[in-house]
Parts: sequence; structure tokens; C-alpha cells
Amino acid sequence: MPSDHYTYRVTWSSEDSEYVASCAEFPGLSWLAEDPLEAMRGLRAVVAEAVQDMEASGEPVPVPLADRPYSGRFQVRTTPEVHRRLAREAAEAKVSLNRWVNAKLTAS
Repeated sequence: MPSDHYTYRVTWSSEDSEYVASCAEFPGLSWLAEDPLEAMRGLRAVVAEAVQDMEASGEPVPVPLADRPYSGRFQVRTTPEVHRRLAREAAEAKVSLNRWVNAKLTAS
């Protein structure tokens, strides 16, 4: 499994006064550098090494988020009050509860 399929991000760390690279599939790993490209390079090398170590020891290697299949379905548990409010809002908008919640989730 190629380590370049993982979800990488580089952000500025005010606390460290450097760029920090992180990987969603390996939340315990990060790399700091003065340059964002160096932060990314450093983290990619660490992730590749972690994957090799995991494979060598027979540990399960995280599947990259980009390579996982998604059904488009998930369940959310909430309070009866929130469920009631959302159902009322959906009815007032004349749409299904599913459509109403999906619209709320995708609004930004």
C-alpha cells in the first residue's frame, strides 16, 4: 500500500514557530520544519518507515482514507429533542428528514 495515498496536511504552528505536517491516518506522527515542503517530506519519510515497520511485524496498516470505500450512509445518535426539532424543520421545509440533515451537513 503506497504511503503517498495517505491524507497529509501542513499547517503553521504558532506555538513552535514552524510548519507542522500531520497525517490523518497516523495521528501520533508529525514533523516540524521551517519550510512547509520540508515538513511534508519529513513526515512522508516517517510514515513510510512506520508502514514498513508495521508490515514487517505483521501489524495491520491503516488503509488510506482516499482508498476506503464509502457507502454514503452513516447513523447519528442524538437526543429526542434534537430529533424532534430537525423533523419539524424538515416538515416545515417540505423535505425528508434525511434531505434536511444532509443539507445542514453540507452547508458551510
